[in-house]
Amino acid sequence: MKSSLRLLLAAALLSPVAAWSDTGSFEITPYGAFSAGGKFSDEETEFNADLQDSGSFGLIFDFRQTSNTQWELIYSQQMTDAIVNDAATIDDVLDIDVHYLQFGGTYQGDGDIIRPYLAATLGASHFNVRDEGYSSDTFFSFSIGPGVQVWPNSRVGLRLEARAFGTLVKSGSNLFCVSDPGGGNAGCAVTIAGEILWQVQAMAGVVIRF
Repeated sequence: MKSSLRLLLAAALLSPVAAWSDTGSFEITPYGAFSAGGKFSDEETEFNADLQDSGSFGLIFDFRQTSNTQWELIYSQQMTDAIVNDAATIDDVLDIDVHYLQFGGTYQGDGDIIRPYLAATLGASHFNVRDEGYSSDTFFSFSIGPGVQVWPNSRVGLRLEARAFGTLVKSGSNLFCVSDPGGGNAGCAVTIAGEILWQVQAMAGVVIRF
């Protein structure tokens, strides 16, 4: 009798763990992407800084809340160039890393093998100039985009997505500044005109559920 009670108690304690394991509450998605867009206009001159289209990569972590909703943390990095010009002559080329770190969620449609979804997040974007002497800048940003997950089995799937990243920049802010005391090169490449910098990512990644 005691052994039967122990078995029943163990089954009761382990059943939530088994149910969680079958459901797969967590998903991690390493992905590659192509990032396009991004232009800073100068409010004082005709100069502007254009971020060049290039490849990027990132990592997405999701935690299931309900059958149709997930919490989501996304990190993305793009290594690119910013060409600062006056629409006629190239003035400078800066090597730049663009980082996004944002938190939000997804709403998913129904389906066992194919699940469409909409993702939306809030966070920060960081522009790091790799050229020596230049400062880096961090701004508030957000993202939104549709996608689809394909699940050939319950543990490993494919994630395809198009996502727009918007970075809120304050008009009049200085960007890509360099400090060179005594060298005569101190100053900023762009004094921003406008409010939102837009970039779009087309991404594909492998989803691992656990």
